[in-house]
Amino acid sequence: MSIKLTVAAKARATAFAELTLAALINHYEPTSPIAFAFVDEPLVDKAQPESKCALDINGTLYYGDAAFTALAERFPQSAYGADLKSKYSDEWIKFAFSSLIVKDFKQITPALEKLESHLNFRSFVVGTYTPNIADAAVWGTLRSNVVVSSAVKSGSYINIARWYKFLEAHPHFGGSVDTYNKEVTEIRKAAKSGQKKESKASFDIDLIDAQEGKVVTRFPPEPSGYLHIGHAKAALLNQYFAQLYKGKLIIRFDDTNPSKEKVEFEESIVEDLELLGIKGDMVTHSSDYFDTMYDYAIQLIKEGKAYVDDTPVEKMREERGEGIASARRDRTVEENLKFFDEMKNATEIGLKSTLRAKISVDDNNKALRDPVIYRTNLTPHHRTGTQWKMYPTYDFCVPIVDSLEGVTHALRTIEYRDRNPQYAWFLENLHIRKVHIWDFARVNFQRTLLSKRKLQWFVDNNKVTGWDDPRFPTVRGVRRRGMTVEGLRSFILATGPSKNIINLEWSLIWATNKKVIDPIAPRHTAITLKNAVKVTLSGGPEKPYSEEKPKHKKNPALGNKTVWFSSNLLIDQEDAALTKDGEEVTLMDWGNAIFDKVIKDDAGVVTAIEGRLHLEGDFKKTEKKLTWLADVADLTPVELVDFDHLINKDKIEEDENFEDFLTEFTEFKTQAIADVNLRTAKKGEILQFERKGYFRIDEPFSEATGKAVLFTIPDGKVVNRYGAKQVTAN
Repeated sequence: MSIKLTVAAKARATAFAELTLAALINHYEPTSPIAFAFVDEPLVDKAQPESKCALDINGTLYYGDAAFTALAERFPQSAYGADLKSKYSDEWIKFAFSSLIVKDFKQITPALEKLESHLNFRSFVVGTYTPNIADAAVWGTLRSNVVVSSAVKSGSYINIARWYKFLEAHPHFGGSVDTYNKEVTEIRKAAKSGQKKESKASFDIDLIDAQEGKVVTRFPPEPSGYLHIGHAKAALLNQYFAQLYKGKLIIRFDDTNPSKEKVEFEESIVEDLELLGIKGDMVTHSSDYFDTMYDYAIQLIKEGKAYVDDTPVEKMREERGEGIASARRDRTVEENLKFFDEMKNATEIGLKSTLRAKISVDDNNKALRDPVIYRTNLTPHHRTGTQWKMYPTYDFCVPIVDSLEGVTHALRTIEYRDRNPQYAWFLENLHIRKVHIWDFARVNFQRTLLSKRKLQWFVDNNKVTGWDDPRFPTVRGVRRRGMTVEGLRSFILATGPSKNIINLEWSLIWATNKKVIDPIAPRHTAITLKNAVKVTLSGGPEKPYSEEKPKHKKNPALGNKTVWFSSNLLIDQEDAALTKDGEEVTLMDWGNAIFDKVIKDDAGVVTAIEGRLHLEGDFKKTEKKLTWLADVADLTPVELVDFDHLINKDKIEEDENFEDFLTEFTEFKTQAIADVNLRTAKKGEILQFERKGYFRIDEPFSEATGKAVLFTIPDGKVVNRYGAKQVTAN
């Protein structure tokens, strides 16, 4: 179905609500995306006085607010995060387009107070787990109302401000504003040049001077740790643009620091990239160019653009900070060549020296204050052995190798932005081919460290089991926790190449993953062992029997499982405690039963239930739908393991020590009993225990251990849904 959203760039109220909703729909339904266009007019259609936008669906036009309503009809039900249909969303859509468009602050105050109260204990306007239609309507109208948005930003409404700022950083909310600003700028440039035209927008970036078939991107990881999700985003974006322009992707290992690098890390990065479906057209190493970089360093020295400095590290750092020239800055070319040779041979004086680029002493950009470009290091290199005793720094190496390898566009995260002029200086002063740089925001997650140095600290101090620990943000860690390749790729590409700094909750990525695993995860049953309750049913089968049932009612391709039926059952204490004498309940996937007698001890713990099977009962009339297991001999003992974040603060500031914010207990184990099918389940399989959540099998059942170990897979909703946690310290 062809759908196109056209926006009037000069409208009195910008169509941020419609743009945001369209972006959300494109995220959830990428196979048939909504197209965007912008016109430099106050109205899309002069015959429609409020036509800030128009939605064309196969030739049928919807104007103004009707466009939003027509879009809302295409928002997938599964994206609500819960079974919340339009009743509540419709209420907030009407509220947004009637109460929040008022430009008089006094008149709009009651509406803001209503929204402030509503958001007091809520993350989103409707639902709990993901932003949807209602958020797009309310946030978009607020964003387009100058009077309201200034009040929100001033902090007058704490809850609205919290919610508003969170969505401002979201790629489909704040990203819509970026798209609008970019496209309006383009069409106005065209208008000034006499090229009146419609702007056809997308949520992708336009690479400068990008030509089909000629774009070359690169992903240059340092082999000093395992690939984490921040690296994964960089790799996927570089691959995305290489493929978009039918160009090439180079995987280059930036192996210029032998103290940190290992073959183990390099091999793991290759494996994880392949797992993500990323394969370079070339695989290279910075060490392939050590001779060439050495020659370029000699060239800089001979041109008076680099000097050898033996200033102690702390003093050098202090001088750079205060804009003071080094005492060695005016050494002659001959002296610098001599001492650079001392560095190459790692003599006593050479080991104390560095080579610095002669750029500036006191530039406001401290990255330009004579940066170090070579250091000595006697650690044998994992590829070149002891051939070299000094190595180029990252900042000197990257522009040279980018240029030599034919890279046209270097995509890198915005923390390098201050160093971009330095990158350009090296290209210009070495007289080598220019390379375009595009900055994008790195992915930051709350309560998560992505620094390889800090992650190594957790490994070295036995706070985790290794780089594949399920509490780690490495690709291997999140995969072991239950993240799918499809879920990871979808999430990363959805965040896109925006320059907005993104500090996300983990619930967002796990909610994306849930959409992948829910249709393919077989359904099973597990009962928590602690205080599990035995239920004796009269009128049940005289002896246990089994039947074959679908593993997934909506996906018969998954096959069948064995389900046992008996007059003796096990149910969770949590469920039993909520039942009462004489209550009729539904035993899921079997039928109804009446619990005649619920027996409790002095502490109120249910110890047993006596009841009778009532299969003719109406399940629609029962309040409780219970999971259960037939109490038979070959049930499967399982250990269900849940995890908390390694640190307990959402964001660690630069001047804070992350060791001060370690979570005391991060691993929680619950012993349970599962159905017989778990005895043959394989390592790595993902399944759902009914009413408990999704799990990945980390250790399959074996007679030696007498149990299977399963890790909880977060679903973006709750941390733990299978009963009380048994705390186990790391």
